[in-house]
Amino acid sequence: MKNEEDKGTFIVHINSRQNATWQGEVVWADKNKTMNFRSALEFIKLVESALDSTIEDDVL
Repeated sequence: MKNEEDKGTFIVHINSRQNATWQGEVVWADKNKTMNFRSALEFIKLVESALDSTIEDDVL
């Protein structure tokens, strides 16, 4: 199993800030995947789901 500190590397680009939240894209560097988000909450959910899938991959 991977070390807890080595879950993933993300690059975050904030394109704008509207309605008191962020819009932009996040690049999951380890998997070379780019995902767009429309709010800070959506960003957190994207990162969380990416990390959850990493944990599931380690178990399988």
